[in-house]
Amino acid sequence: MSAAPKIKVLIVDDSAVVRDVLVRELQKHPRIEVIGTAPDPYVARDKLLRLSPDVMTLDVEMPRMDGITFLRKVMEHHPIPTIVVSSLTPKGGEVAMEALAIGAVDVLCKPGAAYTVGDLIPILIEQILAASQADMRKVKSALVRSEAPIRRALTRTTNRIVAVGASTGGTAAIEAFLRPIEANCPPIAIVQHMPPGFTKSFAERLNRECAMEVREAVDNDLLNPGIALVAPGNWHMVLRRSGAQYRVSLHQGERKHYQRPAVDELFESVAEFAGVNAVGVILTGMGADGAEGLSKMRSAGARTIAQDEATSVVWGMPGEAVKRGAAEFVLPIRSISEKVLDLINHGGA
Repeated sequence: MSAAPKIKVLIVDDSAVVRDVLVRELQKHPRIEVIGTAPDPYVARDKLLRLSPDVMTLDVEMPRMDGITFLRKVMEHHPIPTIVVSSLTPKGGEVAMEALAIGAVDVLCKPGAAYTVGDLIPILIEQILAASQADMRKVKSALVRSEAPIRRALTRTTNRIVAVGASTGGTAAIEAFLRPIEANCPPIAIVQHMPPGFTKSFAERLNRECAMEVREAVDNDLLNPGIALVAPGNWHMVLRRSGAQYRVSLHQGERKHYQRPAVDELFESVAEFAGVNAVGVILTGMGADGAEGLSKMRSAGARTIAQDEATSVVWGMPGEAVKRGAAEFVLPIRSISEKVLDLINHGGA
């Protein structure tokens, strides 16, 4: 059997040092071939057309044309799975969220004082492998705004909880899931694979766009009705029971599936501390993170949902959950919110 073709990568960064290091390190991976580099969007545009890469990494702070303007043009005329490189600053976080809203499939911390290039290579490799599987037609579809809020009285929010996990393509999927839900929602705990520095901007964006309060979690945060907590980058988030209340606890234990936060960490704790009072939702993403945890949730009596293949940018995580029998329901992203509210209200199929 012939080997799978290598993933062709174009690196766009104005730093010659960064370009050289990325080429050297990425070329060591047996499935990746760096077919070109570019110091600015004008050179990148020519190489996109000439070399037809499978994945592009894009620095958003560059001379001659900023990365966001370039990304808009790329997504309009020549959509390609793109990993955006951004700085660990409040402005960098906002720019990264804008890039994801345009159609980038993932974000990465720019190397610097906080993170060396060497630290980020394993993460970038995983992102490239995931991005190479992304269906850009589904990325575009996922960015379409959701419909009007689902209006219904929720009578069982006090002891119920919703746990959500996602990775590649997940920022748009999570927004599509949350936007139709009104402010009186059950508490929602969210793990999205995302580097530190960007989860706060992600939560702030969701808070602006959604009816419930959405914020980045801090250790010992209460999970009350009307609140959605997003696990901070580089921290696992787990559920704890405190009397009649739910709290979240943060820790920096070993990565699972190369990830911290990991969906399995959250789901397994929800299985233990919420059991039949929980609904678990696994959305688009590469790999198997969350499948085992969702299986444990279902065994503990929780209701479980996986996003279907037709609407997933990458049907890795939800597909693995379905394969293991962990998902009771397999639904398109636009139907998941309503199903969750039905299960919270009635507990029925």
